[in-house]
Amino acid sequence: MTRPLHHDDHARETLRLIGPDPEDWVIGRPGIDHNVLIIGGGQTGSAFAFGLRRAGIGRVSVIDAAPDETRAGSWTTYARMNVLRTPKSLAGPEAGLPGLSFQAWYEARFGEASYADIERIGRGQWAEYLAWYRHFLGIPIRYGTTLTLIEPKGMHFALHLTIRTARGVEHRVETARKIILGNGFAGNGKPNIVPPLTSLPSSHLAHTSDAIDFASLTGKSVAVIGGAASAFDAAATALEAGAADVHLFVRRAELPAVPVSRARAYPGAYDNYPALPNAVRWRQALRFRRAGSTAPADAVQRATRFSNFHLHLGAPWHDAAVVDGRVRARAGDTSFDFDFVIAGTGYAVDLHARPELAQIADHVLLCRDCYVPASDERDDALGAHPYLGDALEYLEKSPGAAPFPKNVHVFNPAGFVSRGVPVGDVPCMKRDIPAVIRRISQDLFLEDLDAQEARMNSGVPADFDTAQYEHRIYRETDVESAG
Repeated sequence: MTRPLHHDDHARETLRLIGPDPEDWVIGRPGIDHNVLIIGGGQTGSAFAFGLRRAGIGRVSVIDAAPDETRAGSWTTYARMNVLRTPKSLAGPEAGLPGLSFQAWYEARFGEASYADIERIGRGQWAEYLAWYRHFLGIPIRYGTTLTLIEPKGMHFALHLTIRTARGVEHRVETARKIILGNGFAGNGKPNIVPPLTSLPSSHLAHTSDAIDFASLTGKSVAVIGGAASAFDAAATALEAGAADVHLFVRRAELPAVPVSRARAYPGAYDNYPALPNAVRWRQALRFRRAGSTAPADAVQRATRFSNFHLHLGAPWHDAAVVDGRVRARAGDTSFDFDFVIAGTGYAVDLHARPELAQIADHVLLCRDCYVPASDERDDALGAHPYLGDALEYLEKSPGAAPFPKNVHVFNPAGFVSRGVPVGDVPCMKRDIPAVIRRISQDLFLEDLDAQEARMNSGVPADFDTAQYEHRIYRETDVESAG
């Protein structure tokens, strides 16, 4: 029996069989540093960098604000689940190449039987796989680099960057024709801190997206606000770190337990969702909002196995203030005192909350600009989402007034209403990454059509000359001679 190839050898064989990367065909423009700048070096940034390379698009750069790869993305920072919330069978960043998939990576290390036994992918294993993917494919990422402002310059952008190195802080301006925002949950907004939590100082409050020192909560009384997965993950992590007790407050009378989005997780709905009428997409988003985001059963069980975990249903907070060094809160008619509060309250989409979008936000078409629901279907939070085009690009609010929004592609959860999934997560990769790459390729090609047409019309040397066939040309005299 043939000895199985080591996984990296198998992955290299995959790349050999698809052929070498195409040469960069994009026409260079004076004063342009990047054809595409990708904001965010996590799974999205790496997958886009590889896909653009395979499309023959050069001068692509990926930046990430994290100081190094160990602190980039969510999987080793604020993601606190034990296992991913998505099925292991979903296609990820492998771009249809089995040798680059998580399954191939995992089975090479732990065996086929082990992969068959796991129901979902461990968070740590997913982070290890992504690190392997990034290094194996040679995806360079510029860490310690923060985008502070996107300045439109006609059809390209001046990008104001802050770069932190061991030598200090440097401010630089670079230019790009296309931008991909692969910058996570708050990429088009901010953490959703709402009253009365807004009155609490950072010494007593953190959002689940923050770097929380759970070890400091040992022996402390902790409150968690919210009933979705991130809230339960934070509660469990605090309990596992030795918190004296954790109280989780949910405004609903029951925990959301019906994952309504699963009803449209079949290929017909998934593949064709962007073609749905606005009204249908709105009703699907509204159905999800009203049903609530569900925490996986294992996330709930992870917290409820602790006897010092206390769940409060139908218990929104009315007041909160620091009194004698502790947070005093009122839920219903009861007052509570806590040492620390964690907000698992999700994110708010608000383009104006992002400093880097200050010169773009007013020009971007929002869902509320192009669809007016019936009064009983109104939802201001959904209306604040950008209304994205077929390639997840911003569209201009006033046609003809600002041509540049279409050159910014949004690959973060602000695309939820337009695409039906939390864009940037694993479920959207198979459909949406190719769509964005195709559009970027098309735009870069057509924007330099004269030069591309000249290239297509350029001289091409002959593969052979007439000597290859002269002696076999049919002539009438040859027939007569033979007769």
